[in-house]
Amino acid sequence: MNYETTRTINSETCIGVTFSVHRMSFGRRMELTRRVRELSHRLEFSQAGADLKDKIDAALLAAEIDRLYVEWGLVRIDGLELDDAPATPESLFESGPEQLCREAIAAVKAECGLSEEERKN
Repeated sequence: MNYETTRTINSETCIGVTFSVHRMSFGRRMELTRRVRELSHRLEFSQAGADLKDKIDAALLAAEIDRLYVEWGLVRIDGLELDDAPATPESLFESGPEQLCREAIAAVKAECGLSEEERKN
């Protein structure tokens, strides 16, 4: 048996672009849970607040969690250059097309088996 530890996905938002995400494993789930746990607690606290600062903090924390998902689960991007250099997970998050970045984040979260409500966070 040959088990592929990544899954390659054709982008629906950027024709000709593919990206690969890590498939879930027991060890990877533990690692991700550790990395997301603290930020998730802070996010819940900020989302419960009523003032503008809390809402801004919640949006920032949600973006930081999305960054963690990209760092943890996005392996590579093919068919995309950013400023004449091959795209990487880091460069996609920093300066790539936002729709493609959101698509990659959703793919990583789907690979994690998160529900629709969990994916919103």
